Amino acid sequence: MSTFFDLQKALYSSASARTFGTVKSIVGLTLTVRGLASVAGIGSRCRIAGRRGAVDGEVVGAEGSDLLVLPFGSWDGVAVGDKAELLEMDDMVFPDESWIGKVVDALGRPLSRYNRAPRPRRATAGRAQPPGAFERKAVGEKLQTQIKCVDIFTPICRGQRMGVFAGSGVGKSTLMAMLARNTDADVIVIGLIGERGREVQQFIQEDLGEEGMARAVVVVSTGDEAPLLRKQAALTTTAVAEYFKSQGKQVLLLLDSVTRFAMAQREIGLARGEPPTLRGYPPSVFSDLPHLLERAGPGREGEGDITALYTVLVDGDDMNEPIADAVRGIVDGHLVLDRRIAEQGRFPAIDLQRSLSRMLPDCHSAEEYEITRTARRALGRYADMEDLIRLGAYKEGSDPETDEAIRFFKVAGPYLNQRRGEKVPASQSFAEMYRMVLEAGITDPLQAFFAEAERQRTEVAAQ
Repeated sequence: MSTFFDLQKALYSSASARTFGTVKSIVGLTLTVRGLASVAGIGSRCRIAGRRGAVDGEVVGAEGSDLLVLPFGSWDGVAVGDKAELLEMDDMVFPDESWIGKVVDALGRPLSRYNRAPRPRRATAGRAQPPGAFERKAVGEKLQTQIKCVDIFTPICRGQRMGVFAGSGVGKSTLMAMLARNTDADVIVIGLIGERGREVQQFIQEDLGEEGMARAVVVVSTGDEAPLLRKQAALTTTAVAEYFKSQGKQVLLLLDSVTRFAMAQREIGLARGEPPTLRGYPPSVFSDLPHLLERAGPGREGEGDITALYTVLVDGDDMNEPIADAVRGIVDGHLVLDRRIAEQGRFPAIDLQRSLSRMLPDCHSAEEYEITRTARRALGRYADMEDLIRLGAYKEGSDPETDEAIRFFKVAGPYLNQRRGEKVPASQSFAEMYRMVLEAGITDPLQAFFAEAERQRTEVAAQ
C-alpha cells in the first residue's frame, strides 16, 4: 500500500510532460516546425530555442504534417534543427482589479514603471466567442460624455459600438482621451495598437492624465513590434474588457486603431500564403473584424456592458476605403473627423453632417430630439451654402432660411469648440443650443410641446 501512495505522490509532484518539435525551415517571418502537428493547432504557442535566446511564436497555419509559426518578435538567432517546445495555456491573460491604473503589453505583462502586485490565476481567453444574438441585453441608457457635439448630435448609449473615422493628425487620440476622462463608466480599457513609441507616454501622461488613469487599463503595442503582437494587443484589450464586464461593471472600451489591427492581420495572412484581395487585404481580415467588434456590446443578464469606440485611420481621408467601409457596416454609428474643420481650429473636429448614432431618436427625449433636429437642419443648410457665402455670391435677405442658418452658425460654431479638459453637462449643452436656435430667429422647435402642455393645464383647471 505504501508503494502505491509513494507512486501517486511522485506522479502528482512531477512536472507536466513537455512536447518538442524541430525547426524545418525559415522563410521570411514564417518558420516551419515538424513533429507537433498531432498535438498543436491554430493559435497554439511555441518556444524556439535559438542561439540568442528563446523566441516565442504562434501557430498560424499548417502544410501537411508541418506547422507554420510566426514570431512575437523576430527569428534572429534561430536556425534549422533548433528545438520547438509546445507551450500549454500560454495564450491566456489573467486580468483582475489590480490591473486598473496600470499599463500592460500585448501579452498582459506589466511594462516598466507600472509594476503591480501578484494576481490570481483566473484565465481569460484572448479569442473568446461573442455572446449569442439572443443572449444579450438591449442597449442601455444614454451615457453622459460631457462633450457638447457628441451629447447633442451623436449620443452614445451603454453597450453601443461607435467608429471614429479620421485621417492622421486630426485629433482622434485627443477625442479618445476626452471620452476616457469625461464618460461615466466603472472601468476604461484602452488599446493602443501600432502606436508611435514616442506618443505612448504623451497620451498617458498628458491626454489621459491622472484622472483618466485612475480607472483605466492601458494595453500597448507600438508600431515597431511584430504583427502578431499588434494583433494580439487588440485581442488582449477586448479580453480585459470582457473580464470586467463579467464582474458586473460598466466598461468603456477604446481601441486605437482597428486599421492597424487589420494591417497586422494582413501581414499575418500574406505570410501564411493567403491570396491578397481588396487593396492587398486577404480574406481573413474581413472575417476577423466582425469577430473582434462583435465581442463588445451589451452583456448577458447579470453582467455589465462594454461600450466601445474604435478608431479607423483612413488612407488619404477616403472614408470609403475597405477597412472603413467594413467597420461602418458592423458598428452602431460613426463619428467622422474632418481635416478641414480641424484646420479651422474647431475641436473635436467632428463633421456633424456625416456623423450619426443609430440610437437616435429613441435615446433622446422628444424635446431633445426636436432641438437636435432643428440645429442639424440649420447647420446642414449653412454647409450647403458655405461656398457661396464665403465667395460673397450670396446676398443677405435672398432666402430667410439661409439667413437664419448663417446667424445660427456664427454662434453655434464657436460654442461647439471644446478644450481637452472642459466638461459640459448634457442638460447645459441642450439649453445653450435651444437658446441659440431662438436667437437666430428659427421657429421655436418646442412650440408644439409648450402648446400641448398649456392645453393639458387648461383641461385640468376646467375640471
